[in-house]
Parts: sequence; structure tokens; C-alpha cells
Amino acid sequence: MSRRPLLDFTLDGFRRRLASVDALPQLCVLGIFSGLITGGLMVGFRLLLEVGAMAFMPDADPEAFEGLPPAIRALLPLLAVTLIGLWLWRQPPAGRQIGVAHVIERLTYHQGRFPMRNWFTQWWVGLVSVLGGLSAGREGPAIHLGAAASSGLGQRLRLPHNSLRVLVACGTAAGISASFNTPIAGVIFAMEVVMMEYTITGFMPVILASTIGALVARVVYGGERPFQMSGVELESLFNLPWIVLSALLIGLMAGLFVRVARTGNVMKRLPFSVRLAMVGLLVGGVAWWYPQVQGMGYDSLGAILNGTQPIDMLLALAIGKLLLTAIAVACGIPVSIIGPILVAGGAAGALCGMFGGWLLPEIAAGPEVYAMLGMAAMMGAVLQAPLAALMALLELTHNPGLILPGMLAVVVAGLTSRQLCGCDGFFISVTRHGLHPLQQPLMQALSRVSVPAVMERALVRTPRRVTRGEASALLDGKPEWVIIERSRDDKPTLALKAAALARWMLEHDEDDKIGKDGRLDLLEIPGQRLDLAPIHLQATLSEAFDRLNTKHVDALYVEHGHRPGKKRISGIITRDAIERYYRFSDT
Repeated sequence: MSRRPLLDFTLDGFRRRLASVDALPQLCVLGIFSGLITGGLMVGFRLLLEVGAMAFMPDADPEAFEGLPPAIRALLPLLAVTLIGLWLWRQPPAGRQIGVAHVIERLTYHQGRFPMRNWFTQWWVGLVSVLGGLSAGREGPAIHLGAAASSGLGQRLRLPHNSLRVLVACGTAAGISASFNTPIAGVIFAMEVVMMEYTITGFMPVILASTIGALVARVVYGGERPFQMSGVELESLFNLPWIVLSALLIGLMAGLFVRVARTGNVMKRLPFSVRLAMVGLLVGGVAWWYPQVQGMGYDSLGAILNGTQPIDMLLALAIGKLLLTAIAVACGIPVSIIGPILVAGGAAGALCGMFGGWLLPEIAAGPEVYAMLGMAAMMGAVLQAPLAALMALLELTHNPGLILPGMLAVVVAGLTSRQLCGCDGFFISVTRHGLHPLQQPLMQALSRVSVPAVMERALVRTPRRVTRGEASALLDGKPEWVIIERSRDDKPTLALKAAALARWMLEHDEDDKIGKDGRLDLLEIPGQRLDLAPIHLQATLSEAFDRLNTKHVDALYVEHGHRPGKKRISGIITRDAIERYYRFSDT
């Protein structure tokens, strides 16, 4: 009997290893390629922003809206929404979905496969929204572009879908890492916000992808962090009560943001052109006096962290930028929200710090401390991702001394947004039993493995009616199942336990026939028979489980091949096999 080689370096061998839950070396290889691809895409996106800024921005700086005449910066958002609207108008409704929410939706319901048209839409909307002066960041495009490109690599190689899920997480982490130079925050964001689970098998390739993505960005842009504030300290623990009150306020602001952003169903009553015009006019009107609300706003956040800013500018950033971003989302413009909420949280925190200084001038920490805590609190409350927010705080500021107050601020703001405002994470919607599908333990476990790891390969195919000699030949290979095909189209419909046929053969002699033509009718053989439906070789066990339920069958036959008429059956997977895997797996 031939055996498979211990080391199989073929693509088919690579796919077989990926189908199982312990394919860690193979997933790490994919993580490296994902980091390279995503890092390159993020560098390309930033270069395109810089090239676009050369056309009309002072010093070719994509964030220098303050240097433009008021009339120009007020008209830019109207031009931006027009260009975005024309592009989206040509797309079907499904083609307008982009950003982090789209990544989670494709991971939840499409096993991490992305349509190409949405990918191009993300390029266009991401570039136009930032250069056009809308309140938008570059993190959403980074996550979508990286996740879709990484998943596309897996689809191109026809890898099993359980590995596509990991590739999506790798692209997400590398996108955040390359955008902010925050590799740890990228990993935590991918696992906490997108994958919604923590596993060793998932962590290691995602860490590799995040590391490689950051290295690619550093080769081009260097290793400087955007907001490095290593010399700032809390100084006195008497600040903690005021930090709690500040986090409570920021949690309420986060709840307001989520509530406004989710009024899309109300806004849909207005024509799309009216919604676009409303967003352009609102942003342009505020930008006439406060251009800091436009674009990503990282330069404004840096100014907040490095010195005292006017109260009116802080209010414009804390309230204006927050609401302008939420209204844009509600009106159907899929802008990235992560950068704007960081800026708004920083401004809100700085305001709280200023008021704290007036109340307790001798012991209060500086506004820059509260600004950094406000960034983390707002991010954690809006996304309901406390660990990702804390890691972002640590890596963006390079200040481990803020972790303790940051933990307090993030928890208070998150609880306030969730409990007082009734807001879940911005990118997920709660389903039955209070869980998103990605949070359900059964579906999480079944999504980590593809059907080749569990399917029964010992099978034979046969027509329904066979001679006794043909039946004996079927059993020579000691199959587990006999797949019975339809006589008209040769598609399998039933599976018979081979042991049942063998038992009948032993109990009946040569003279016992079933059928006048001397052939056995396999449908008349006593024994267990299972109704069948097809599933493809790349599917995960969660897909198989869903298909068993939707098709109301007992088992699935696994098809291999992509050309019509040339597909072959690789195995059979039963409901019992899936349940056994879930009960006895170590994952």
C-alpha cells in the first residue's frame, strides 16, 4: 500500500495541510506574504495621497487644509461628495460596501471572499474622501485593501476557506500596522474586532503579517511614531477620579457617535443626492472657520498633544469632527471612522484636562495626558475593543506609564457607551442570544477547519443497479461508503454503508437475486442510507454544517475540481463526523 511522503512540498500538499486546525507553519508562510502585500498596498495608498496633494495642497501635504483659502476648503467637500456619489451611483447596492464593516460581513457570511468591484471602490472613496476634505481616515482603506488582497492570494491558490479567514486577519493587522506603525495594536485589532477570537493558530501568522507590514512601511517612511510622548506622566493618583468623570463623558460622546451613525435607515428616506449635498455643505460650512475637522486630522492631534490649543478649536474637533464623521456614515458615504474618533477623543480629553487644571491646579495632570487617555477611551468605547485601544495608546505615544490610567479610562468609557447608551461595537450588530455569528463558539470552532480534515475518503461510486460480481468488486477496496448515483445524470443522491452491502452479500448466496434482470437494487439493501448534497473541497466545517441544515440532508459529498463535467468526489462528510470533531477537538 502506497503512503504519502512525510514532506509534501506540492501545492496540493500545502492545501491538505491548511485544511486541518494545526497547520501553523503553513499559515505563518501565508502571514509573511500577507504582510508584504498589505505593506506594499499601504505604502502605495499613502503615496497616492501625497501625489494627489501635490496638485492643490500647500507643501504637497494631504493634511494642510489650514493653508487653503476658506472658499477653496469649503468647496472641496462638495467636490468630494460629487465624485464619490458619481462612482457609487454606478455601483449596485452590494458594490457600495467598503471598509471594516465590509471586511467583517465578508468574513461572517462569505468565508472571507471579497468582490473585486468593492476593492476598487475602496481605493476611490478612500483617496477622494481624504483629499477632498471630508472627515475621514486612512485606516478603513488600509484594512479593506489589505484583507481583500490577502484573501485574494488564497483564492488564487484555491486554498481552503479556513485559511482565508486567517489571511483576512493577517491583512487587517498588517494594514493597521503599516498605517500607524503599531504592530501590536494591529494584531489585537484583527483578533478583537475582526476575527472576534483568540487562538494560537490565529495569533502567530497574524503577528508575522503585522511585523512584515510595519517593516515595509518603515523602509519607506522610517520608524518615527506619529505621537511620541514618552516624557508625559500622570504625576498624582488624585487625577484618577477626574479621569473617571472624563471617561464617562467620552463614553457618552461615543454612544452619541454610534447612535447618529446608525440613523442610516432614517436618512434613506431622502434622495441620495440630497444626502451627499447635506454632508458636503455641513463639512464645508464648518471647515470655513475650522479646517482642522477636515481630512485625517493627525496634524491637529499632534498639535493637541504638544501644547495648549484654543478651546474653540478643541470643541470643533471634539464635537464637530465626531458628528461630521457620523453624519457622513449615516448618509451612505463609507468613510473610515478610526482616525476621526481618535482625533475627536484626543480633543475631548484635552478639554477635560483643561477643566481639571482649572479645578485642581496643583495636582492636575496636563491636558496632553488627558488627550492621550481620551484617544484610547473613545476608540475603545466606539469599537468596544478595549485591548486594541490600550495597545494603540501604548504604541502611538510610546508611554507605558499611561497604561494604568488608560485601562481605567477605557473600561469606564466602554461601559458607559454599552450600558447607558445601549451601543455595541460600531462594526458589529447583535443577533439572537446577544452574539454576533463570529462570536458563537460552535461556528468559531468549525470555521477553523476545512472539510478535507474530517471527511471520509474511503468510498466508491456506483449506479443504483449492479450485478453480484460488480458488488463484490466494489467491496474489494474496503470502502466505508458506497455512493449511489442517479441513473439519469450520474449525480450522487444516497450513501450506503459498505458494511451493510457486505453483510447482505454474506447472508445471501449466489442464487438470491434482487430484480428480474439479475441485478441488485442497492436501494433495497437493508442498512443505513444517507441523503446527499454537494459541497466543495475548500469549504469549512461551518459551511458544511450550514449546508446540512439548509438542504435537510444527512451527509455531503465533497467535490473536487473546477471544470463542469470534470468534477470528482473526494470524500463524504456526515453530521456525526462534524459533531465528533467539535466534541473531541482540543481547540
